[in-house]
Amino acid sequence: SGESLSPELRGQLQALLLQRPQHHIQTMGIRPCRESNAFRKASRDEDAPLKHQNPLRQKLPAGAEAAAVLAGELGFLEQPLGAFVRLRNPIVLEPLTEMILPSRFFCLLLGPPTLGRSYHEMGRAAAVLLSDPQFQWSVRRASHLPDLLAALDAFLQEVTALPPGRWDRTARIPPPKYLPSQHKRFPSKLQEVTSLSRQSAALAEDKHHHGPHTPIPELQRTGRLFGGLIQDVRRKACWYTSDFLDALHPQCFSAVFYIYLATVTNAITFGGLLGDATEGAQGVLESFLGTAVAGAAFCLMAGQPLTILSSTGPVLVFERLLFSFSRDYSLDYLPFRLWVGIWVTAFCLALVATEASLLVRYFTRFTEEGFCALISLIFIYDAMGKMLNLIRAYPIQRPGSSAYGCFCQYPGTGGNTSEWTSAKLKDTEDILSVPGLVNASFLPPPECIRQGGHPLGPSCHTVPDIAFFSLLLFFTSFLCAIALKHIKNSRFFPSVVRKVLGDFSSVLAILLGCGLDTFLGLATPKLLVPTEFKPTLSGRGWLVSPFGANPWWLSVAAALPALLLSILIFMDQQITAVILNRAEYRLQGAGFHLDLFCVAVLMLFTSALGLPWYVSATVISLAHIDSLRRESKACIPGEAPNFLGIREQRLTGLVVFVLTGVSIFLAPVLKFIPMPVLYGIFLYMGVAALSSIQFVKRVQLLLMPRKHQPDMLLLRHVPLSRVHLFTAIQLACLGLLWVVKSTPAAIVFPLMLLGLVAIRKALEWVFSPQELLWLDELMPEEEETIPENRSEPEHLFSGNDSEDSELMYQPKAPEINISVN
Repeated sequence: SGESLSPELRGQLQALLLQRPQHHIQTMGIRPCRESNAFRKASRDEDAPLKHQNPLRQKLPAGAEAAAVLAGELGFLEQPLGAFVRLRNPIVLEPLTEMILPSRFFCLLLGPPTLGRSYHEMGRAAAVLLSDPQFQWSVRRASHLPDLLAALDAFLQEVTALPPGRWDRTARIPPPKYLPSQHKRFPSKLQEVTSLSRQSAALAEDKHHHGPHTPIPELQRTGRLFGGLIQDVRRKACWYTSDFLDALHPQCFSAVFYIYLATVTNAITFGGLLGDATEGAQGVLESFLGTAVAGAAFCLMAGQPLTILSSTGPVLVFERLLFSFSRDYSLDYLPFRLWVGIWVTAFCLALVATEASLLVRYFTRFTEEGFCALISLIFIYDAMGKMLNLIRAYPIQRPGSSAYGCFCQYPGTGGNTSEWTSAKLKDTEDILSVPGLVNASFLPPPECIRQGGHPLGPSCHTVPDIAFFSLLLFFTSFLCAIALKHIKNSRFFPSVVRKVLGDFSSVLAILLGCGLDTFLGLATPKLLVPTEFKPTLSGRGWLVSPFGANPWWLSVAAALPALLLSILIFMDQQITAVILNRAEYRLQGAGFHLDLFCVAVLMLFTSALGLPWYVSATVISLAHIDSLRRESKACIPGEAPNFLGIREQRLTGLVVFVLTGVSIFLAPVLKFIPMPVLYGIFLYMGVAALSSIQFVKRVQLLLMPRKHQPDMLLLRHVPLSRVHLFTAIQLACLGLLWVVKSTPAAIVFPLMLLGLVAIRKALEWVFSPQELLWLDELMPEEEETIPENRSEPEHLFSGNDSEDSELMYQPKAPEINISVN
């Protein structure tokens, strides 16, 4: 205490403590912030712009405080002296700490000179103490020395101590399986107080932090006709203005360019496939017009504006089957299709009225991963198939190959086309030994010249190979997009450069491919867009006649195929909506009923105009979300930034679809984009989708020896054999979906999607609820069988203070799963 110090010693200590401290870091690149007036002013105002703050200050979260620990040796001291100071309110003592922040705690450790570093180590220990939240809470309420000792004892009970000695640098200390809950470490009185604040905070954060037993508001039944739709409109109305203002950010420009190119390429691809499937009844122009109008309308009215509408593979299969049926029975396709669309609209509106979207609670991770894996594989398969078709269209050129034509004009009797031989010849000598052979088309160019002929044709001489160069562009864009996306978390370049490269990875990959193609100037296939605004099928107007040449009763019979299509639309739309609105993306809330209502209305519009049918495109929608990720700027140096959520707004999607509509007038610019580059981006999107889902990670476990398996949380709670069994069932379901999609039985594909839900329900007889909790997600009826004090896996937990805190070792930012249509 101060009374035990002599006046002389007290004066020496007072003079020492009033001296201006000198900080150790005095380099050219790092200076104490007290040397800069601009930094001093900014540090006092936490709301100052980041560009006026100290670089280290920018890394600290809002409301950060500093604690001063002063430890050292003094020659005039005969015994150690220690003091711990706590202020009622934190204040800024500018010269005391290098980083000018409010300070509440001060720890002073002084003593006579020693041979070791004991005071330095004691200062480090005090700093560790002050970094513990529970110790901070205790010392804020301490009034006597025993209170401090009790707080220190509580801290030591949870500390893992390492004995001194030789340290093996190759040794790895695995994190403990369980850490003590921060909530349980606080005294019981604090737990009672904080429980109320936790409940109020949970209500405020309800849309982001839902436990498995609490249904989110979007999935609560109202019991009224269109009650869910009305609630969706009310929830989204308050966000409508900010949905446009939040788009005023540079990151949105990158998202617009990236998603625009993906949307245009998707429209051209599916437009061409649709033209082949319907024999010209619909084509690329209808695909462009429908994508622009339906997509823009959906972005303006939908409950989830980040959703991108597009033609999808399952819907395309249904269109092909519907056209085949019309052709086989001599029906007028577009009028029949119109009535199918009318019935689909009626069925979907009935689903909206009866709040059938509540059934998405049964779409667990098992169903989502099966659907995503199928669509991802379809997209990878299509990207590779497009490249193979391109190679067939531009065969690999070899010297003397006749693929492009190489003929030898022989000056002998009869010319080059007068006489032929039917002899089976094996080599050039045999050809030359046959008397009367004057057509030298079998001769290679060198032999033709030696015999006095003249090679004619584009393949007679070595020319640049379009096929190989297209493959080069294909893999260059694919690998460049992957490399730039991963460079964000690498050690290369400053953090600002890494962030820009990561955000613009796909755009830079496309620009690199276009630049390489322009530099070499080879005749690679380019992006083709329609230049005339008229229907693909000649002789028809934009409005489809309700009957045409079809009998009247066909309007009623169209209800049967419309029922199957309604199931497909409902499953495709809602599975994508569930994936997009997962809690870890921290969005403003879903609008399942409103989204399905918009899709139903647009089905009627597109059917009346003879445009393709549209539904949520999983791959492009999730790529859209991935391009709008927000990450914290204030983070500890050396650590990855924290995931803050998605920049949710309506403007990027709206601009994308408007640009898609005017792409007809941008044909002179778009014609310079090589198709192999866009195929490479499509492959990247598919691979990124497939590699990010847990299903693929569990498939890798099947091929991995046990000693090399990663430390996955589910392996700690579920036996490996049970994990393999669950993965095998998913693989079988995926294979069955692929077979059904690729055969004439594709008409029952919508029922197969419903079958995934039924198979998941049947797994309750094979796996225990605790196993399903870790391998998948629980259905509403299964949640009641799990005790409240269980340990929950990461995908069911979204809070910050877990009772089972092993989850704190998981990445803070969720992986965005991209699947492909």
